Order: sequence, then C-alpha cells, then structure tokens
Amino acid sequence: MKLDPRHLEILYAIVHSGGLTEGAELLGKSQPSLSRSLSLLESRVGAPLFEPGRRPLRPTELGMALAAEGKKVFLALQDSSTVAEQFRRGKSGAIRVGGSPVFLDGVISPMIAEFQVANPEVRIDQTYGYAGDLLPKLEEGLLDLAILPMREASIPPEFRYRQILPGRNVIACRSGHPLIRRGPVKLTEIAQYAWIAPPANSPLYHDLRAVLEGIGTKDFKVSFSGGSLSAVVSVLTGSDALTVLPFSVVFMMRRQKSVSALPIRIGDPDRHLGILHRESIEMRPSVKRLASYIQNEFKTLASSIVRVGQDAVWRP
Repeated sequence: MKLDPRHLEILYAIVHSGGLTEGAELLGKSQPSLSRSLSLLESRVGAPLFEPGRRPLRPTELGMALAAEGKKVFLALQDSSTVAEQFRRGKSGAIRVGGSPVFLDGVISPMIAEFQVANPEVRIDQTYGYAGDLLPKLEEGLLDLAILPMREASIPPEFRYRQILPGRNVIACRSGHPLIRRGPVKLTEIAQYAWIAPPANSPLYHDLRAVLEGIGTKDFKVSFSGGSLSAVVSVLTGSDALTVLPFSVVFMMRRQKSVSALPIRIGDPDRHLGILHRESIEMRPSVKRLASYIQNEFKTLASSIVRVGQDAVWRP
C-alpha cells in the first residue's frame, strides 16, 4: 500500500497540534483542506485514525503510528526548505578559487577564513597558479573565480575582470636589517645583498628583475628561490637577504613585526589585482557571495593602507 507523504504530514500536524484548526495553522493550510486529506488517508488505510466522537481529537493506535511517520516527512520538508534557502542566499555550496600563491597566502586566505566563520556550510577548494594556468581552467568551467594580478588590456573578452587593488611592490627585508638601521637608503646600496627570488615563471620574478635592472644590476646573487610565501618569509627573517613583495602582503604582516620594507620607492607594476570569472557562466549564489565579500574586504584593506600610511608600515 502506497500512502501520500503529504497526507502523513497532515496527520502529524493534527496530532502534534491537537486539532484540525491548529494543524492547519502549523502547515499554513485551510482547515477544510486538512479535513479532506484526512478523509482520503482514512479511506486509503481502511480504518479510522481518530477515535470517533472524542473531543479533543484522540488518535487511534494506527493514527499514532502513522503520525510518527508523518513527523519524519514534516521534518524532512523543513530541512529541505532550509537547504534550498541556504543555497539561494549563497550560504551553502562549493566554490573553486584559484590565484597566485603570494596573494592567496598573504592576503586572501585570511579573508576566506573569516568568510567561512560566517558561512560554515560553504566549502572552498583553493588552487595555486598564474594567469597561464588558471584562465584555461576558468574557460573549461573547472574554476569559479581566479584572483590574479593582470593587465586589463590582456584579459580575453570572454572574461569579466573587477579590479580590487592597484599594483604596488616594495623591497622587503627583516625588521632590524642593516639597511633599515642606516636610515635613508640609496638604490645602489642594495645591490650588495643576496636576493630571495620568486618562482621563475611568476610575475613577481619579472618585477624583481625589473627593479634590479633599474639600479643597473643585471647579475645578482640569489640565496633562495621558489617556495611558498611562508618559506620565503622564514628565509627573509633569518637572513639579510632582500626580496620583492606586493605592498599589501607586507602590510598584512605588519603586526608580526618581523618583516619590513625599505623606505624607497620602486617602479609599480602595470598589473592590478582583480577577480576574474567567465562571463558566459552564471555565478552560483555562493560564488557571488564570496566575490562580493572579497571586494568589500579589499576596499577596507585599501582604506586601512591609506589611513595607516606608508611610513607606519615601513618603520621597523
């Protein structure tokens, strides 16, 4: 015998609430519709579900057993509604995010952690890479978002790009570095120090070469290359080596008081950090929620950088 789950839910509502009127209020239905559904269910099972002539209503043994099954239907529908509403609001689902290692580790990962505290049902899968690695994945639908430093003119027309932070680099060193203690620094004075080189295929590596060529240094000593941001910072803070890092990354590490930046300006890159996604693929609610969150966080970050000021960040 196959019973209509909606009828079982109605039976539960009547038993749980103590009457037809109260059950109708619980389900947001009319009392006559509940009465008709109850009659259909009794006809289907061939037995009364409430003791005749008893007020208030008192369920029979069969009525109680079927009401218990109806409770499962009621709760399942409630849970289903919650799941659907959470998804619609972008508070559940999976998001695939890619980005350059330095920005993901140094700036964006802390933002993602805060996002997940507020949205614990959202799962985020993170992928490292540069434009050449990640744009094809966006094209194939293997990524939802990429957060990359890009030249706007080089972005293919099928992608939407939203700038979130202007490009700016600094020469980073450990706090207490000899050049920091000496006061004003000339570009020529940095050539004697070894360098930590980013991965050779990274945009930051080309920025490092541009900085050194700008001070007339084409042959430079590399003491460490590649590695994660945490590895670069460990080598940086344990030696007198120098490196080039995005200004925002140094700013985010300012409370640790272990990394500073030389108080000299170097040429800013012609790339700006932005969020990319494929225009023809509609973003799911959770993806939209994360993209909006990151944009707002970078607005706050940019304001903080301006408010604190360059000197406060660079002072050891």
